[in-house]
Amino acid sequence: MNHTIRTTFEQYNRTGDFVVIAICTVMIVLLFTSYVSRTKSFRIFSSIIAILILAALVSIIYHEVIRLDNPDLFTLICILRILYQALLFVIFFLFALYAMEVSGLERRKARNIAIGFATLVVVFVAIDIIRDLTSEGFQIAEDGTFVQKNTLFTIAYIVFSVLLIRLLTKVQNLVYKRVLYGFYGTMLIAFLTRIGQQVLNQSSLTTMCFVFPVIGMFYIMHSNPYNVRLGSVDVRAMEDYVRNMQARKEPFFFLSLLLPEFEGEGKELPEEIRAQVRRFSTAFFRGCVLFQIGNGHVILMVPKRRNEDYEQKRTVILDAFDKQYQRFRRSYKIVTGQSIDEISLKNEYASLIRFVSRDMPENSIHHIEPDDIVKFNRNENILSELTDIYNKQDMNDPRVLAYCQPVFNLESGQFDTAEALMRLELEETGMVFPDQFIPLAEEQGYIHALTEIILHKTCQEIRKLTEEGFLIKRISVNVSALELKDDAFCGDISRIIDSNNLPGNKVAIELTESGSEADFMIMKEKIEELRGKGIQFYLDDFGTGYSNMERIMELPFDIIKFDRSLVIASGMDERSENIVQSLARTFKDMKYSVLYEGIEDEKDEERCKAMSATYLQGYKYSRPVPIEKLREFIPIAR
Repeated sequence: MNHTIRTTFEQYNRTGDFVVIAICTVMIVLLFTSYVSRTKSFRIFSSIIAILILAALVSIIYHEVIRLDNPDLFTLICILRILYQALLFVIFFLFALYAMEVSGLERRKARNIAIGFATLVVVFVAIDIIRDLTSEGFQIAEDGTFVQKNTLFTIAYIVFSVLLIRLLTKVQNLVYKRVLYGFYGTMLIAFLTRIGQQVLNQSSLTTMCFVFPVIGMFYIMHSNPYNVRLGSVDVRAMEDYVRNMQARKEPFFFLSLLLPEFEGEGKELPEEIRAQVRRFSTAFFRGCVLFQIGNGHVILMVPKRRNEDYEQKRTVILDAFDKQYQRFRRSYKIVTGQSIDEISLKNEYASLIRFVSRDMPENSIHHIEPDDIVKFNRNENILSELTDIYNKQDMNDPRVLAYCQPVFNLESGQFDTAEALMRLELEETGMVFPDQFIPLAEEQGYIHALTEIILHKTCQEIRKLTEEGFLIKRISVNVSALELKDDAFCGDISRIIDSNNLPGNKVAIELTESGSEADFMIMKEKIEELRGKGIQFYLDDFGTGYSNMERIMELPFDIIKFDRSLVIASGMDERSENIVQSLARTFKDMKYSVLYEGIEDEKDEERCKAMSATYLQGYKYSRPVPIEKLREFIPIAR
């Protein structure tokens, strides 16, 4: 055998290719015992691993056949060698596809680059075949030994490596830099290994050079996403699970467990509860996957095909959970159901479950019913419209309606003030009331945009009423405490009032007290700033939830609104009436005005008049009406 070729073949050690097969097999085991999103990049990655295993097997067979030193096997050897190198060229092509997929390179550019790499693969394989057919590549020497005059693979390796580096440079602005450095580092190690092997006249590590970048892909992009302490994967994995189940038309069940106490930033489930969740997620159902979508919120998804006895086991698991509740006494909400095509197609199970959970009482279990889907779709439509309103920032958006409820002033004996109220009029949903959209707007950060619109429309109406000669003292607008945290809040309020050419005292702002020390300081600061403009402030909903008298006294409110619950309480017995009367008198003595809301009949009216009332508001006088109808209540200047 030619000395150079004999040396190369004799220095080949099958251990290198066996290690490649072992590493790739380990990655396959890890991929299929964890939960990995079945994305296009994952499919490309899986193809690379499969081809690497095949290439390593072909390499082992190729070198073992050569060791037989049998000229009759020449054709087989040529086929094996060409196949081996063709497989490695294909891996280069897949590397390029992978880089373009994970970076999100524009489709047209990606297609052109893919065509270029595929063309190079075909060209190099064709040249390799032609060289063997013309005795320029692999051949039998005169002494019957095999001779390889092949530098083509080295040239191809360099060409493909340079092109891959250029491709990575092209997508560098589309990829997180540390990820890119990870790919560069593994490619550099592969290239140096290849050079070292060439210097040492070795061939054992050729396939291994392709494994290093694959390990990088595995660690950076497809490493095990399990929360090992809980046995769960994240909400992105759940979306992928639903997408795949829907694509296969395979139904599934789900069980959601929400522990409200542990929701919120910086919170986590204690170990004793994690241990029970781990046990529940594996002990009852086959092939199920646990997803964590919040610190205290997990969803178990169960394939129906493998769990025909789901209903019985669902009862068992809920009974077992009830026993654990007796032990831990942590408040919970459980939602169960089965896959629904409408929800699967939009991949909205997390949103659906959150929606249903929001109105559930604590320590209750709810099974998803068709009516829940109808309500959820309505909620999603409202959210979509709110998003559009927020994005457009149109101060005259026709979907936001200004309503108001007139307020009776006992001192003047007239309806000279009112409270502005908001409604939404949506094409698909119709009239939407505040309790349906305000929580959504606050949750999504849209609430201030709505406040700006309703304040603008209220100011417009105040100006019209004033110009028409109506005696309008002021109209109040409700503001969420969340808005006060925005540094631009005071500037936005002032800008809208000024743009409508109104004095500040024509507008009042209603706020609900907060129990947070930080919120209290912010509220105090914003009230003091806007009071300088003449704007008055109401403390809304006094008597509900948190009420700290000391803090109320520190805040420069003008009017205290007694909630309907206090009006009702005052009519229950003499003792309750005395308590409410005492509170109202205290406020009045401190120069606050007292407004009772929820006045529904003459009894309420007379009782509240006797309890230091300055203002009265409620259905006895009027339900909320479009703000344009305020003219029916407010007097005209004489």
